[in-house]
Amino acid sequence: QVQLVESGGGLVQAGGSLRLSCAASGRTFSIYAMGWFRQAPGKEREFVAAASRITGSTYYADSVKGRFTISRDIAKNTLYLQMNTLKPEDTAVYYCAAQPTARGTVIFTTSKDYDSWGQGTQVTVSS
Repeated sequence: QVQLVESGGGLVQAGGSLRLSCAASGRTFSIYAMGWFRQAPGKEREFVAAASRITGSTYYADSVKGRFTISRDIAKNTLYLQMNTLKPEDTAVYYCAAQPTARGTVIFTTSKDYDSWGQGTQVTVSS
């Protein structure tokens, strides 16, 4: 099973940017479809963005489309989430997730689709 460690969270003013990283170890990074989720206090965990294993296909929640970009660096075994034009409603703990798959084009958008999770990194956007 892959181990995932997120970093890059912090406090930022509305309109600012952050880049989250998710370092993967333990198994070959390229066999995993990857995703980002977030959970705000008192709310359920929600999907943010996802990337396929090898095709570079991506998918975003409507709430972040046009502002966030998911990417992966296979050589560095790292998944990224570039977050621009941040809003106070983006405040949450952000988690990366991984799921091995033989299908290079598949994208998983629900939390139940993923077996491996990181510990999360806090993002706080002040108004």
